[in-house]
Amino acid sequence: MLDTYREVITPEGVPLQLPAAGPVPRALAWLIDLMVRFGVLGLMSPLLMALGGLGQGLYLGLMFLLFWGYPIVLEVWFGQTLGKRALGLRVVARDGAPLGWMPAIVRNLLRTVDMLPFGYALGLLACLWDPHGRRLGDLVAGSLVVHVPAPAPVPPARIDSVLAPPLPLQPAEQQAVIAFADRAPALSGPRQNELADIASGLSGARGQTGVLRLYAMANWLLGRR
Repeated sequence: MLDTYREVITPEGVPLQLPAAGPVPRALAWLIDLMVRFGVLGLMSPLLMALGGLGQGLYLGLMFLLFWGYPIVLEVWFGQTLGKRALGLRVVARDGAPLGWMPAIVRNLLRTVDMLPFGYALGLLACLWDPHGRRLGDLVAGSLVVHVPAPAPVPPARIDSVLAPPLPLQPAEQQAVIAFADRAPALSGPRQNELADIASGLSGARGQTGVLRLYAMANWLLGRR
């Protein structure tokens, strides 16, 4: 099954595209969560078994919390378990809102149905049948597992200050200052400082101060007054 998009309309009337996750990334996330659970149990079991009967009771309580409380709490608080976080997935309500306590409890309790008759067979069939890859627990709880969109790249901050060069510049020198302002945002900070230091005789400064002055001179040369 290919991952598909579910479009919902927010209360403000804005269409929202939710990239629904298919069964493969969801299964991988579930395996990671399973390894996390058994890893915690494996680390805690020697200590708890050393406590005798009390330790056995604590071990059973820990097992209950890991297999039932762990997904519910993390999906409500953060929208994702550790496995979903590793795979870039998040659980949301059908309208894209954060998942509430009751839907989280329902979708996780119904895992016992999705597991029938073995190996999540019923849940897999539901995912393949549903256009948005929802298992039975999601259909009943009104939840949806989606891919977390990659954060949009932050554009470099624009330098709005303007500074006239302290002396007349030749055309080639003007082009060099403008080219620096155009290309510097794509360079690392140390590289910007290194290039700006070459023109320290013009800017009268070195390091970040020299970079900012060259930006301001480029604005002046471009008529941004």
